[in-house]
Amino acid sequence: MRIIAELPHPDFKISILNMNQKFIVKIEQGALEQSYKIPEMDLTDGVNSVFELLDEAFLKKVGTRFTEMRTDFKESYYRYNY
Repeated sequence: MRIIAELPHPDFKISILNMNQKFIVKIEQGALEQSYKIPEMDLTDGVNSVFELLDEAFLKKVGTRFTEMRTDFKESYYRYNY
């Protein structure tokens, strides 16, 4: 697995990796991570198509999902400790 691109974003670390004829989009925020695997053959313009997939609407939902993930983990952690 190798990193082929990193995209600047004010809220996340976004890395695009390549492994086994798949692009892997890894989005990190603190201790949380989301990843998406996209077969190369599903894209017409290689890594440029990946950039197009990461539009504003998608990244807004990613942010919402991070908020939900953080809430879920805090609730679980609270149940575990109290």
